[in-house]
Amino acid sequence: MARPVDDGVATLTLAAGERGNALSAALVTELAAAFEEAIADPALHTVIFDAQGRHFCTGFDVSALDDETDATLLARFVAVELLLDRIWRAPLRTVAIGQGRIMGAGADLFAACDLRLLADGATLSFPGAGFGLVLGTRRLAVRVGEARALDWVAGRRLVDVELALASGLASERVAAPAAGSLRESVLAGLGAGPAVDRPTCAALKAAAQDGCADADLAALVRSAARPGLHRRLSDYRARQLAARRR
Repeated sequence: MARPVDDGVATLTLAAGERGNALSAALVTELAAAFEEAIADPALHTVIFDAQGRHFCTGFDVSALDDETDATLLARFVAVELLLDRIWRAPLRTVAIGQGRIMGAGADLFAACDLRLLADGATLSFPGAGFGLVLGTRRLAVRVGEARALDWVAGRRLVDVELALASGLASERVAAPAAGSLRESVLAGLGAGPAVDRPTCAALKAAAQDGCADADLAALVRSAARPGLHRRLSDYRARQLAARRR
C-alpha cells in the first residue's frame, strides 16, 4: 500500500488492480494499518484513497470463498466495518477518487469519505443485501437520504455518475484517470486542509453524521451472524457468474 506524502496530504492506494482491488483480508488489514499511521502523523491534514487499475474497488474479495467458514467471513466483515467507521469519524479530511466499478464494501468506502470524487464512466452498486448483509446502509442514508438509500440497497440499483452527483453521493465529477494524472490534478485542487484542529474536526463530524459506531456494527453482526453466511455468499457468487455467461 503506497503512502506518498505531499504537503500534508497522504495517498493510500489500493494496489490489487488485477483483482479489481477487491477487499481481501490482507488488503483490509494493510489499509487499516496505513490509515492509522496517517492519523498518527500530526503533519497530515488529508488522506486520499485512490486505486490502481480500471476499478476503484469491486467489493468484498470472494476469490478464496471455498476456504472460508461462516466464522472467518464474519470476522472479515467486522474488520471491514471497523475500517469504514474509522474513516467516517477520522479527525482529518478524507478524499476518495473513484473510477470504474465501485461495488459493495468498495462503494461503502467511497461513501465514508468526506470528499467523494467520481471519474467519468464510473458506476456504484450496493449488492450486500443480495446475500443478506447489512453494511454501510446508515452511512449511505446520511449521504443520500433514507428512502433513496433503501431503494438502492434493497433494489440493488446501479448508480451512474449523474445520479451520484444529483443525490449527493459524489461531491464532484473528475476526468477519467489517465497514466496516474488524476491524483496530481486532485492534489492541485485540494488547497489547504480543514480550518479547525483535529479534535474539533472529529467533533463536527460526530455532530453532523448522526448515529453511532456500535449501532452500525451491531446491524452488521446481526445480519452476518445469521446461519448460512457462507452458503448465501456462494449462492450469490453463482448467480453473478451465471448472469455474466448470458
